[in-house]
Amino acid sequence: MDIEIAIILGTTRPKRKSVHAARLIEEVGREFDGLNTTFVDPRDYDLSNDGNDEENKIPEYTEIVRRVDGFFIVTPEYNRAFPGSLKSLLDKELKEYIHKPVAFAGVSSGMTGGARAIESLIAPVREMGMVPTFAEVFFPKVQDTFDDDGNLLDEAQRERVRKAYAELIWMTRVLKYGRENIEQN
Repeated sequence: MDIEIAIILGTTRPKRKSVHAARLIEEVGREFDGLNTTFVDPRDYDLSNDGNDEENKIPEYTEIVRRVDGFFIVTPEYNRAFPGSLKSLLDKELKEYIHKPVAFAGVSSGMTGGARAIESLIAPVREMGMVPTFAEVFFPKVQDTFDDDGNLLDEAQRERVRKAYAELIWMTRVLKYGRENIEQN
């Protein structure tokens, strides 16, 4: 069963380092047979209006969310939480998220690796109907993990991403089967 995962980068910040982690996740995703990825950059969308009212939807993003089977969110940690641009993007949809899994990668310049950002994301994504996996990836001291050009300096991260994908892929297949074959009451 082929599946598609949207890799959602969580910030529009001009000097964002989390883009390197997101590109690594995209690269590792290509290693898995039957897995297709779509890279979602919030810079590509107008996030000036909040909410999922019809007039605030972004048709291109709606189509991606409708088409994909799961999500891998890459979020930096800003002030113990995730960026507002990520919340604004996620809030553009609702019903298309239901019963789709989500994995997380946290990024920070400090030692926490974005753990607090991921913790703060769990409640909103659950409220939106997504199913969080338990296998997160952390990128602490991102400035020491990638060089300025985005080249990976810590190859151990690649295996950590693979493990997170293994759980996400399994969960995606199970939930996709359920959405397609089990009637919901």
